Amino acid sequence: MQIISTFIANEQTAYLAAVACAERRALHSFFDQHVIEDDIDGFIAIDEGDYDALPMGVIDRVVHTVPSGMSDEF
Repeated sequence: MQIISTFIANEQTAYLAAVACAERRALHSFFDQHVIEDDIDGFIAIDEGDYDALPMGVIDRVVHTVPSGMSDEF
């Protein structure tokens, strides 16, 4: 018998939702999208362009990065 914790299932759901959000946003952005671990929401997606330079506290919590989908190069 295998028991799956509700907490772990919720964490996985939040992570997959944040990755999906980052992948959708990356298609229309010049900036990389990062999934970070958040103490309150579990995982959230942020746009690197929302910050001048990512603070070290945010960099330490990055768990996944989706490269930007747009380019200025022709």
